[in-house]
Amino acid sequence: MTRYVVIGAGAVGTALAAEFTLAGIDSVLVARGAQLRALTTRPLRYLRPGDARDVRVAVASGPEDIELHADDVLMLTVKAHQAEATLADWSRIVVDSGESVTTTLPLVTLQNGLDTERGASRYFTQVVGASIWTPARYQDPGVTTVHGVDQAGLVWIGRYPGGTDDTVRAIAADLASARFPSQVVDDIGRWKRSKLLSNLGNAVDVFAADAATRQLVEEALRREARQVFAAAGLSVADNAAESQLDTTQFAVGDIPGHARARSTWQSLQRGAGSVETDYLNGEIVLLGKQVGVDTPVNRTIQNAVRRLVVEGSAPGEVQLSSVVDLSTLDAAAIDVRTDDPDAPALSSSSSSSVASRS
Repeated sequence: MTRYVVIGAGAVGTALAAEFTLAGIDSVLVARGAQLRALTTRPLRYLRPGDARDVRVAVASGPEDIELHADDVLMLTVKAHQAEATLADWSRIVVDSGESVTTTLPLVTLQNGLDTERGASRYFTQVVGASIWTPARYQDPGVTTVHGVDQAGLVWIGRYPGGTDDTVRAIAADLASARFPSQVVDDIGRWKRSKLLSNLGNAVDVFAADAATRQLVEEALRREARQVFAAAGLSVADNAAESQLDTTQFAVGDIPGHARARSTWQSLQRGAGSVETDYLNGEIVLLGKQVGVDTPVNRTIQNAVRRLVVEGSAPGEVQLSSVVDLSTLDAAAIDVRTDDPDAPALSSSSSSSVASRS
């Protein structure tokens, strides 16, 4: 029987561990710090719209705290900027047969951005990339909220750098059983780039601004990214045309006392001391340099968020208009095409139609 070793106990990791546990799928969650202390002393408080329960998830403190078996699957759910150090730690471990984990077990990478799969391939023979959409939030140790009404999230999954196989299909089936409907794809990079287009706006959330200003800046970020992808010859999956998952039926609802928020806002609000902006907006800046495309808005946002982290600022303390010169942005150029390869069209069971996404 497959056991899922979920490495990283943030919003995505705890949501996966909770849903695996509730579905009767063997799993263990690797946590640290305050989250580890909370989950070893009490069950995970798991909140969904109209549902609150305590879920006793199996917890470990790190690779030395787990005996790995040949049929385990590793699921990497730390943030993108934490992946390299985590991969190095786990690459030294052996399974119970005495063989290296890097040549024996599949590793599923669920990070935002485009870098983790490439880095993981330095260590692991079997890398499975995944693009996950979930309105999950982790703010306090031992408490996770998922605002999905019926499903906890959506996943697109495939071998890296390309292809599919029985292992990928089996993982997708288990995810679906755990309320994460999944589509197996043979070109996971295209789907990761599609997700990145939406994640570029995560950093915008941490600045104070009205909705129109946020939209203006987010579209400028995406416009630069599309130019970079085009110059690099990189295609992007079109969710509306290519997804086999019915994203229009993914409803989100309210949880009293728990507002929805995207991952960068969560990290800054929690005082995590680091965010993944360098691997989101910074990825576009890096690719732009490599193909000769200037990316001034992404670079500005990246640097501004880094300063917020260094100064220990909370979300909303700095005006977006003081960071980005709005006069240089073209409001008429905002792309409102319904076929834009952006976030899935997530409907809402409440008065709000905007879903937060990790």
